[in-house]
Amino acid sequence: MAVVNRLIGLASPAAALRRGIRLSEQGRLPEAFGLFTAAARAGIADAEYRVARCYLEGSGVPPSRAEGVRWLHRAATHGYAEAQALLSALCVNGLGTLASGNPAEGKSHADHLFTTESKGDPDFNTAIKWARQAAKAGSPKGQALLAYILTCGPDSMRDVDEAHRWYALSAARGCPEGCLGYALSLARQGTNAKVRKEIAELLRAAAKAGLPTAIYLLAALTEHGVGVARDLSAAGRLYRDAAEKGLRSAQLHWGVALFEGRYGEKDPIEGESWVRRAALAGDPEAAAFIGNLYVRHGPLPANYSEAAGWYRRAAEAGHAAAARALGSLYLTGAGVVRDPAEATRWLRISADSGDPASQADLANLLLEGAGTPDDRAKVASWFEQAAVSGDLVAAFNFGLCLAKGVGIERDEQQATHWLRRAADGVADAQYIYGRMLADGRGVAPDLREARAWFARAADADVADAQVALAEMMVNGRGGAFDPAAALVLFEKAAAKGHSGAMFALGALHCGGHDLPEDRQVAQRWFRAAAERGHGQAQLMLGRYLVGGLAGQWNPAEGRLWLERAAAQGISDAEPDLAALTSSASV
Repeated sequence: MAVVNRLIGLASPAAALRRGIRLSEQGRLPEAFGLFTAAARAGIADAEYRVARCYLEGSGVPPSRAEGVRWLHRAATHGYAEAQALLSALCVNGLGTLASGNPAEGKSHADHLFTTESKGDPDFNTAIKWARQAAKAGSPKGQALLAYILTCGPDSMRDVDEAHRWYALSAARGCPEGCLGYALSLARQGTNAKVRKEIAELLRAAAKAGLPTAIYLLAALTEHGVGVARDLSAAGRLYRDAAEKGLRSAQLHWGVALFEGRYGEKDPIEGESWVRRAALAGDPEAAAFIGNLYVRHGPLPANYSEAAGWYRRAAEAGHAAAARALGSLYLTGAGVVRDPAEATRWLRISADSGDPASQADLANLLLEGAGTPDDRAKVASWFEQAAVSGDLVAAFNFGLCLAKGVGIERDEQQATHWLRRAADGVADAQYIYGRMLADGRGVAPDLREARAWFARAADADVADAQVALAEMMVNGRGGAFDPAAALVLFEKAAAKGHSGAMFALGALHCGGHDLPEDRQVAQRWFRAAAERGHGQAQLMLGRYLVGGLAGQWNPAEGRLWLERAAAQGISDAEPDLAALTSSASV
């Protein structure tokens, strides 16, 4: 049979092509390829195109994109429209050339034996040349491809009106890609009920041909009843169909829908599987979604290490919220080794994308001394722009930058201006502005006004403000002397873990502030504050234990607390330690 095929190829290339087509339809692909090659060498464009497809698909011959593109170029040059359309599509996807040069320039098979068939950059200049030739020759696929380039190619090539006309021609010929493109083009031009129905019909035709994007878009129309009757069950089936065909956005949508039970019963296990598929296929939103599942204790057990991996995958693909989440994990050491520098890097990436929450987080790190001077200047600029536009939180942060000289020259007068504006709606700004009024920083001192702002922030449950207001009440500064009310405020702040409030409670219970003396309660508060590192509380606790002032005499433990206080620079602890040493030597 091989001899017969060879003789046919030699005698009549056209007959070889016809016989090759019959053998291909019978599944006898290697024999068909030999006949196609014989006809192609004779310059028959149809045969050249078929040889190219054999190489590209690995049909009857080992696959070789280089050889496939070379034969496509020959067929396209001979005016074969389908070859022109396919070559254009390969160029759009960065597959029409190789790193070693353009394989479509008549080189032999041997020239490509050792080339690396890696994907390159899109070649729109070559793509539009071949697409336009195919379109003018009447190829529906070529028309759809030309319209796509005119819509989504480089700005210099774009012409949406011409694209619309080519899409219409392609769709009229029944090309699935043309139907999809024409539907999208119609949608961009505005819709009424009649046009919406036409869009749905076009998408239905493209979906029937198996185009995943068309199936997904038809599912969306069906879900919302746009151009078709609303049918959630049918929409769910379409979403699943698109997901099964590998469309990432459909896999994510279908997975999330299973989590929520949007089209039927909830199935979080299968839902996670679909979202994971989308994430592994490179969908950053899906990767971020899985990261959130491992952090927020949903259907998956908490696993910060696993979450960090998914957040990183999403963040590296440009997902701003995932970059912020990853930065937060590095900041706290949850699931990763704590690394403030790495936290700053990811927060910077997210902040650069315009995420306000990341900008605020990064600013807080920079206010603590992290980052670079460029970071600080950039953050100050972000906050200034947002503050000028009326964002009160940004006004607060910009005020802090001015007050501390972070990324901008220190200017306490301007700081008070912005803090005052922020104080109209930001509780922390009310406290800071009150502190500047009390200290006379950037503004004339005004204790009464400071006390009023502390009161507003205290009512908003700001612990520092509660302590500041309580101290003014105990000292009668800026208003009435009211130790009983101060005691209540200190207790509220202490309940939040404020060590200064705990120390103040110990001092109030020592007596002398128009409050009953209770040294046991005082010692408990001194201990609570001392254990949180409060130096003055450590001094007082040491004195209480050494002297047995609350009925508990423990000079050994008292010495330890005095030593801790001294190590923090509390000079009053030194005489107490000296006295203990002296008494021990007697």
